[in-house]
This record gives sequence, C-alpha cells and structure tokens, in this order.
Amino acid sequence: MDHITTAGTVTPAPKTRWYKQLYFWVLTAILIGILVGWLAPTAGIAMEPIGTTFVNSMKMLIGPIVFLTIVGGIASVADLKKVGMTGLKALTYFQIGTIFAMIFGLVAINIFRLGDGVNADASTIKTSDSAAKLIDAGAHQEWWQFLTHIIPNSIVGPFVEGDILQIIFIAVVFGIALNAMGKVGAPVLDGVQRLTGVMFKILGFIMKAAPLGAFGAMAFAVGKYGVSSLTSMGGLIALFYITSILFIVVVLGSVMAFLKLNIFKMIRHLKEEYMLILGTSTAEPALPGLMRKLEHAGVKKETVGLVVPTGYSFNLDGAAIYLSLAALYIAQATNTDLTLGQQLGLLAVMLLTSKGAAGVAGGGFIALTATLTTIGTIPAAGIMLIFGIDKFMSECRAIVNFTGNAVATLFIAWWDRTLDADRARRVFNGETVEPMPAEDPIHLDEVTDIDDDLTEYGHHSRNPHGTADPTPRHAADVEPSPSADRRRAYSETV
Repeated sequence: MDHITTAGTVTPAPKTRWYKQLYFWVLTAILIGILVGWLAPTAGIAMEPIGTTFVNSMKMLIGPIVFLTIVGGIASVADLKKVGMTGLKALTYFQIGTIFAMIFGLVAINIFRLGDGVNADASTIKTSDSAAKLIDAGAHQEWWQFLTHIIPNSIVGPFVEGDILQIIFIAVVFGIALNAMGKVGAPVLDGVQRLTGVMFKILGFIMKAAPLGAFGAMAFAVGKYGVSSLTSMGGLIALFYITSILFIVVVLGSVMAFLKLNIFKMIRHLKEEYMLILGTSTAEPALPGLMRKLEHAGVKKETVGLVVPTGYSFNLDGAAIYLSLAALYIAQATNTDLTLGQQLGLLAVMLLTSKGAAGVAGGGFIALTATLTTIGTIPAAGIMLIFGIDKFMSECRAIVNFTGNAVATLFIAWWDRTLDADRARRVFNGETVEPMPAEDPIHLDEVTDIDDDLTEYGHHSRNPHGTADPTPRHAADVEPSPSADRRRAYSETV
C-alpha cells in the first residue's frame, strides 16, 4: 500500500498484515460457525439472532445507499439521454446473460438426468405450511406483475419494506427532476453527496461486526439443517455448484477476456465481499462494497449507481441456473417427459416469471412455482423434493449473482465507452493507483472503514505530514464535474 503525495510521488506505506484484514476474520468466523453448528446443533440454532441482526442492519442501509447513489449519479450528468441509453443497454445485457445461465442449467440436467429413478408421485407429496404459502403465491403470480410492482404505493413504503426495485424507480425519477432543476437544485445535490458519505460511514461501523454476523448465520444454518440432508440430494447440489463454477469461468470469464481483464483477479479484489456473501448467504450486504470498488476501478459513478442496483433485481444468473436445474429435476423425478420445444418454452416463461419475483421473500420458489403453474405439465407440488436443500444452494446463487453484476457493470461501462480498462486492470492486479479525477469530496477510507487496507484504493491520499490531500495529481488537467459547476454557480448566485 502506497501513499500519493501532493508532489505526485508515491511513497511506500506498510502493508496491513493478513490477520488484521476483514476477510480473514470473516473466513475464520465461518469455519468456527460450521464447527459449532456441527458439533453442537442446539447451540448453533441459538445463534440465529446474531446472524439475522447483522443482515438486517446491513439491509437497513441498502435502500438509502441505492437511492442516494442513483440520485447523485443522474443529477450530476450533463446529458440525461446517456442515462437512458445506459439503462436500456443494461436491461439488454441482463436478458442475454439470464438466457445463457438458464441454458447452462438445462444442458447440465439433461446430460446427467439426476431425477431419473426417483419416481415421485406428485399426488402423494406432502407440502409443509411454509412451502404451501410459496406455492400459493407462485400460483397467483403473473408475468406482468413486475411491471406494475415497480411503482410503489407511497414514497416511504419501499424504504420500510426494503423493495430495491421500487427504490430504484423513485431514485431515477428524483434524480431526473433534480437534474432538470439546474442551479436551484445545486444545494440539494450537495446534500445528497454529503448524506452518501454519512451512510457509508455508518456502513463502516456495522462492517466491524461482519465476522460476528457470519458466525451466527453459519452456525444456525449448519445446526438447523445439518449435513445429513446433503447425502440424499448431494448429487443435485454438486451439479448446481459445478454448473455455476463453469458459468463463471466460461461465460463471465469470456466477457472479462473480451474486456482484456482477468475474472480471477477481479474475484480476488472483491474477496471481502465474497466472504461476506459466504457467511450470510445473501448478496445484499456486499452491494455497497461492490459499488465503491467498481467506482475506484474506473467505472463512472452514474453507471455503477444505475447498473449494480438494477442488476440485483434483473441480473440473477445464479437464480437462473437454479430455476432451470430445479424445474427439469422435478420433471424427471415425477416422470414428466418434456420435449426440446417444451423445454425451450419453459425457458421463455422463466425469463418472465423470474422478474415477477424480484425482491420478494422466497422469490426463487415463487418464480419456480409460477413457472410450473404456467406450463401446467410439471406438478407444482414437486418443489417439496428440493425444498429441504435450498439453503445449501443459496450461497452459490448469491455468489454467482454478485459476480454476474460485477461483470455486467464493467461491460456496460465499456459499451458506453466510459471504462478505464487500464485502470481496472491495475486495480485488479493490486497495484496502487491515483485517486479518481474530479472525485466527490467523500473518500473511501473515510466512509467505508471496512479494514485498515482500504486506503490502498486511493480515494483518500495523504501527504507526508499526514494531512488530507484534496487535490488529485492531475487536477489541473481535469475538467470540473457538472455537480461541481452547479455548486460553484449556486455560490456565485448567493
């Protein structure tokens, strides 16, 4: 880790030791949680409040961070048409990526056919109360509901319920309106940027408890579900994991290679976020860290703010693989023969039903049930065959979704011709890079104090005397940002 001084020279700083970094302690906590849940299941189950409290505290910040980031990004751009084009490009990429993910799942389950020989009678399958609720919700889920669901009933409701899709809608409308206000909206935009700093500072406080949250979540999961259920359905779980790994390496790796970037180096750069996902079984707590790191890697703030949150609802590659695998497994297990045409029709329906359950609790099963109900040939009650092992696949789904969104953001930035590929390559290689030109006065290590090594991201450089250096190395050659122009205009008016 180096420091960049006002003279433009780079002076070496001592590298943070491995035992002081967040990912090490999260990984250690995960291992301890597995041991506790395995050796003392009762004690492991009792750890549930620790994990859920941490995840809830993280979810508390997701809505405000997504809202403030999108508003700040849209309100700062000079041309709103570019924002609209970026959104259309993102949705196009999301659909193509989802199709590839589903095809991977269909091919894998058709090759290995793990459901053959199960011979389950759908009429005798008993459904639990929790599963029955999901089946009922899926049976009444229409493909078009995700369109009507985007518009909230109130401004406050989406923030209370944590509905990311509706928060994105509010943020986009608010950001466009603020952009149209011009100089009058300058103080509001300045307040949005300052509030963003406050939210990330709170995030830094909460992230200190990440190892404790990972321990509680993992101890509960292993203590509650045990490892015995792995034996009966181990083949399907293994197939899902292998298919997901191949999708990351082959499909997402090819996209990264096209960008002349290395996906394995990107994964290493995001190691703290991956440890957090592995411990909590959800990708939501890792969203703020992903957004900050992609910004530092050379992706424009408005692109990150729009693509990453939207991808959390529309670019679910892991869930797509899971849906196709699960649907075909249930068909095979219940001796329901499907032709190639029917399987392709199944894929087409999944493209719509999967969007209908975006951001809904139990969304994976609701989407699966909605798909099976729409097709009508596969019994919806068959989801009970995989209901018990869903927990063991949630971590993999979240990791694939997270990786897919990181790659999607880089690709959309390249498509918009705004990606600094050389900078991204250097960041992923672990090299020290200069602060981003014309950055906001909110610095990464001030607002996202996840561990002592965050200063290497270069958002907060210091001079040899230890004081903050607000001037980028090439500040004289950098044009001021639109937001800076508006703040200056407002000051001159006052």
